[in-house]
Amino acid sequence: MNLLEMNHVQKSFDGLNVLKDISLSVKEGEVLSIIGPSGSGKTTLLRCATMLETMDAGELNYLGNKAVWNNEHGKAVYATNEQLKKIKEYYGLVFQSFHLFPHYSVIKNITDAPIHVQKKSKEEAYRTARELLKKMGLEEKENAYPYQLSGGQQQRVAIARALALNPKILFFDEPTSALDPELTGEVLKVIRSLADMHMTMVIVTHEMAFARSVSNRIIFMDQGVIAEQGTPEELFNSKNIRMKEFLGKLNEDN
Repeated sequence: MNLLEMNHVQKSFDGLNVLKDISLSVKEGEVLSIIGPSGSGKTTLLRCATMLETMDAGELNYLGNKAVWNNEHGKAVYATNEQLKKIKEYYGLVFQSFHLFPHYSVIKNITDAPIHVQKKSKEEAYRTARELLKKMGLEEKENAYPYQLSGGQQQRVAIARALALNPKILFFDEPTSALDPELTGEVLKVIRSLADMHMTMVIVTHEMAFARSVSNRIIFMDQGVIAEQGTPEELFNSKNIRMKEFLGKLNEDN
C-alpha cells in the first residue's frame, strides 16, 4: 500500500504557477529524493504534502486516508480539523533551519510534543528521547541548549525530535543546506542509517552523490513539473536535456 499519494497537485502564488499538475506516490520503506534547480517547486511540494501550504487543487492521501480532494469545481477541499490532526500523526518534518525551541534543553525539545500532543507518559517520552539521542551520537548533550550545539548537532536533535513522534514517513527539506561541508556528512550519515532501517523518507536535497546512493527513486523537478523520475541509475544516465544541464551545472559549482 502507498503510504503517501499526491494526485494532480496544483499551487500558485500571485498568479505564478509553482506546481503544475504533480502526481507522486511513496511506498512503505521507500526513500524518494526530490532534486531540481532553485525555484522548481521542490519545497512548495513538500509544504503541500505536509499541509504547511494549502493546495489549490489535487488530492492528498496518507495510508488511504483522504486529507485533500477536489470539489465539483476542481478546487481543493480539506478534511475536518479532527481528521487532519489524526493524519498529521503519520508524518514528521525536518526543516533546513532546525526550528528547535531555543529556550528548551535538547531533551525537552524532543519530549515536549510526545508528552503534550500524544499524551505519552514522561517516563516513556524520556526513555524514547534518550534512545534516539544515543542513535544520533548525542547522549552527552541532553541537558545542553541549542545555542551550545553545532549546526550538525542541532539538525540531529531536530531529526530525533521528528522521530520521537514515531511517524510512518519522514520529510526532509534540504536538511544540510544550512550546514558547513564538514557538518553535512554527520547529518547525511544519520539519514543513511534511517534508510538502512527502512524508514520511509522523502528528501528534498542538492546533495547529488547522497541522493544517488541512498534513494530507491529520484524525482527531477523543473519549472513546477516532474520532468523525469526513476531509479538513481536511470536519472543520472538520463538523456533529458534539462537533467543533463542541471547535473552539469552542479558539477561546475562544486
